[in-house]
Amino acid sequence: MIVGYRVKNRAVFLLGFAKSERENIQDDEFFTLRSQAEGWLMADAATIQAALEDGALQEIKDDEES
Repeated sequence: MIVGYRVKNRAVFLLGFAKSERENIQDDEFFTLRSQAEGWLMADAATIQAALEDGALQEIKDDEES
């Protein structure tokens, strides 16, 4: 699993796979994922809301949120 983090209240899940499915990601995938993480972590609330509404993003809440 690869996650892009930001210090406050946002984390972006980028890619997940079982180690039995593949060994690792390639360098070009790493740089692409890093660029995507940077974009989403710097996005403003309106951009994120629009992406949630059109299905480009899916919000995952932790167990403590209602």
